[in-house]
Amino acid sequence: MKPAWRQATLVALALVALWCTTGTVAAQKWTQGRTPDGQPDIQGIWINFDSTPFETPVVQPQAAGSTAATGVGPASEFADHTHKVSQRRKAMVVDPPDGRVPVLKWAEDKRDYDLAHIPDAPEHETPWVRCITRGHPAGMFPAGYNNAYEFIQIPGFVVMVFEMIHETRIIPIDGRPRLGENIKQWNGEPRGRWEGNTLVVESTNYNNKGSIATSAATGRMRGIPQSEQLHVVERFTRTSAENIEYTVTITDPKVYSKPWTVALPLNRDDTYQMFEYSCHEGNYALPNALSFGRKRDQEAAAAKTSSQP
Repeated sequence: MKPAWRQATLVALALVALWCTTGTVAAQKWTQGRTPDGQPDIQGIWINFDSTPFETPVVQPQAAGSTAATGVGPASEFADHTHKVSQRRKAMVVDPPDGRVPVLKWAEDKRDYDLAHIPDAPEHETPWVRCITRGHPAGMFPAGYNNAYEFIQIPGFVVMVFEMIHETRIIPIDGRPRLGENIKQWNGEPRGRWEGNTLVVESTNYNNKGSIATSAATGRMRGIPQSEQLHVVERFTRTSAENIEYTVTITDPKVYSKPWTVALPLNRDDTYQMFEYSCHEGNYALPNALSFGRKRDQEAAAAKTSSQP
């Protein structure tokens, strides 16, 4: 039999060895994996439930000296709290430094006019409510629900499947030329490339029918128009097994006085189940608004007729 002191020494050495091994494994840095064709691997289910306000909230004076902030992010009652929610930050808009988008006055006036005239014609409503598209990059800005994306990589392409409005975005990364300036699209024409481990996607050739933001969670930006001069540069950088850092810089000299940038995290969650988002033109919201407008028109016409001598 070994002496007690020797047994105790062996146990202590074993514990030290185990601690050193565990510490070494924990200290190992995550390394970026690769797809079979050599792309940095960003595949998986990614979510961006986030209560961060889109812009830095504006504090407005209230009665009795109190204050209230406006523009405070997605409605939390719709969030799926069984899944990860990103840490709340000052604002999603990170440039300009004050967190406010430099919108030109004519664009704000058009937004206000459209929102006030939704019962008049469907074109005044955002393309999301019309079930056409959430827009891009609008589709990357968190709403209150269905904030999930599946990234798929195949040779020559990165594919992004959006849970909201069941859209699929196909991004060529094979260097092919663009279709040409005469072909305008709701969500622009994306072309991607890898800069190290960062996927850079530049989108141009937008039409002027969409909106830069379509969710109420984007506050005053909802319904701001896009022009055919819109140029969008996105960067997807995987920083760990669980996170992608997403940034997007938006340039549209017809709508903004200077470019602006949004930054937000995407969190991997392979337990999240994406469901069909059965949105279609003719959904209840828009027909109800338009029927109200026609009823209002009829009542106004009847009132005018009855007032005539």
